[in-house]
Amino acid sequence: MAYYYNGATILAPLKITSNEPVFEMTTVSLKTQRASQGAQRWELSFATATSAATEADAILGAISGITVADTMTMPQLPSVDAANTIGVSRAISSASAGASSVNLHNNGFMSKGTFVKFSNHDKIYMVTADHSAGVSPVSIYPTLRVAVTGTDTLKTGSSAVLTYYRSIDNAMGITFTDGLLSNAGSINLIEAL
Repeated sequence: MAYYYNGATILAPLKITSNEPVFEMTTVSLKTQRASQGAQRWELSFATATSAATEADAILGAISGITVADTMTMPQLPSVDAANTIGVSRAISSASAGASSVNLHNNGFMSKGTFVKFSNHDKIYMVTADHSAGVSPVSIYPTLRVAVTGTDTLKTGSSAVLTYYRSIDNAMGITFTDGLLSNAGSINLIEAL
C-alpha cells in the first residue's frame, strides 16, 4: 500500500521512531537505575516523490500551517499490513487508562507491529503480539492514555489516522533540478498529543 503526505507519495526509507524519554542513573555501586514518566509519541521522517501536480503543495507546505495539527494515515510496515485480515474497525471492551491490553472482538488476524488507534482519542498505539480471532486481549504499546468503553472501536489500516505537527527543527523547502524535477527534502512529523 502506498502512503501519502499532502498528496505526494512517501518514499522509502521511512523512519518511525518511538520517543519515550527515559532517565538513567548509575549509582556509586555501579548499579543502573532507569525511570520513565510513561509519556510517548511517534515521530516520522521521510522524503516524498513530488510531481508537477504536487510540487506547489510541497513548497507551500514548507511555509504555511506550521502551528496547526494535521492528519494522515499512519504508515504500516508492508509485511505487517499484508498479514492482517482484521478489517479497519473492530469492537472492543472497556479498559481504563494505563492498561497495556484491550479485549478485542475480532474475526481476523492482526500482526504484531500493527499501528492502531481508538475511536475516542487521537493517540497511535502499536500491537505488541499477534492476535487471532475471538474475544481476547490485544497487547498494545504504549499503555492507554485515555480510558475506552464498549462503545468505542479499535481502528486499523486506513482508519488509523495520525494527528501530527511538522517538526520545526529543520527548515523545509524544495530543490529544483533543471527546472523539471523537485525534491522537498526530509520531512519530519511529530505526533500531536
